[in-house]
Amino acid sequence: MTTSTPPTASPGPTDGVEPGGQACHEDAGEPPGAARQATGRFPYRTIALGTGGSTVLMVSALGAGGVLISDPVIGSGPLSWLRYGHGKVLATATLYIGFALVVWAWIRLGRYALRGRVGTRPVLVAAGCWMAPLLVSPPLFTRDVFSYLGQGAQLLHGHDPYASGPAILDELPNVVANVHWMWQTTPAPYGPGFLWVSRSVVSITGDDVIAGVVAMRLVLLVGLVGILWALPRLVRHLGGDPPVALWLAVASPMTVIHLVGGPHNDLLMLGLLTIGVLAALERQHALSIVLVTIGMLIKPTAAVALPFLVWIWANRLPSRHRLVNLLRAGFVSVVLFTVTFIAGTWAALGSINLGWITGLQAPTLIANWLNPPTGIGQLVHGVVQFFVDVERAPFVTVARAIAWGVLACVMVWQWWLARHGGVRAVRHMAVTLLAVPILAPPTLPWYLTWGFVILAAFAWRRKQLAVVVGISVFLVLAYYPTGEHALYNWWFMAGVMAASGYAAASFLRPDPLGLIASLRKPRPSSPTSGSPR
Repeated sequence: MTTSTPPTASPGPTDGVEPGGQACHEDAGEPPGAARQATGRFPYRTIALGTGGSTVLMVSALGAGGVLISDPVIGSGPLSWLRYGHGKVLATATLYIGFALVVWAWIRLGRYALRGRVGTRPVLVAAGCWMAPLLVSPPLFTRDVFSYLGQGAQLLHGHDPYASGPAILDELPNVVANVHWMWQTTPAPYGPGFLWVSRSVVSITGDDVIAGVVAMRLVLLVGLVGILWALPRLVRHLGGDPPVALWLAVASPMTVIHLVGGPHNDLLMLGLLTIGVLAALERQHALSIVLVTIGMLIKPTAAVALPFLVWIWANRLPSRHRLVNLLRAGFVSVVLFTVTFIAGTWAALGSINLGWITGLQAPTLIANWLNPPTGIGQLVHGVVQFFVDVERAPFVTVARAIAWGVLACVMVWQWWLARHGGVRAVRHMAVTLLAVPILAPPTLPWYLTWGFVILAAFAWRRKQLAVVVGISVFLVLAYYPTGEHALYNWWFMAGVMAASGYAAASFLRPDPLGLIASLRKPRPSSPTSGSPR
């Protein structure tokens, strides 16, 4: 990333641009974050391409997604074959085709946005069209939403979600049956605010799991609305390009498929986080601390942003002594945090239950190489295993402990670099939010959105965006549509790597391997042209 203006590139004959599209070169004197005038036609075909892919995802998910244990829709009857044997294989293959269409459309739209051929409206329309079919889809690439419903049911029926898992419930058997086995007896790792949200959803939908999933998605869309409202305003402060920022943070498969198609409660937290960061940059510091604290009550990760917001506030105070300003801003922030946290916890649970602190240990049960420290521990164990038969767990534990120490140093260092406040503090905050899921176990694909949504508001170079495209595709495909990870299916992961690399290359150069061109019929030579080609 850089604060410079993204370079433009001249269009070529094979770049897939729809008729009428022309390159747009930004004025060298244009201020950072200023909106550009789109010069191309509305990208109807690109939006339709992604909408078709999303619809295929929705239909295929009936057999290949996070299906119910007992499905009242296709559990029996003429479509039940989609859930088993060859039918499920066909549904899975079709689902990946739908995903490829969504990615193809997203990459095309990104090229248009980067070159100024589309403004924010086409990007928003595209994101809405691609998300719409997934609002009623079975969960995609995860089963977490069933855990949300189970934990909400616990709270609704008088059980403490921080003391036990949904398996303790005698009520709502359909909800409990669909919770992943790993989380059946595991306490909730989420904040009390989100448990209240889950409780409210279950109080309406009861044991109807399909209604619960759809209702949960609709509630979490509140977070998406917050991102849509705050992100264009953040761009004006952080120097990015509005269409590119929305393409990166809202129309991305990470948001469309993971956060909405999942769905995941990170979306609600991110809405509060982005509005909170915007409030800090617009000198509404008390509101900023309150909003991010509420975000923490949804998902505790938001707390990482609070020390950086204190720096932004401290640099706006009149005293010339930085330490005095830091202490003043820090004291008021701690008071606001404490009041908001206690009030929010009491409102959600009816008590000051801090069980979520120990509940944060639950996700560390996930151990795979997508988390780099875990992968390093497993790799070292694999080498040692050639010579001595030893357990894997100590190697992973030591690697994770070292990574925690590294993360603590990174967080302190980034916080100190943010001491000048303003845009710099936001950048270092976003880097820290990105470092947390990489260094602290587990690394789940959608966790990377914590930093990316804020970083999207900065300016990006074309090659940097290509890297993000490849990473986004990889982070979706690293899990099967059912919600189980595919990380140790090495042949499959080789294909994932190839697909991710191809997607990144396609952003830089359409059809980089000439696959599509090879399928096109050669045009007949003009009578006035030279020798036949």
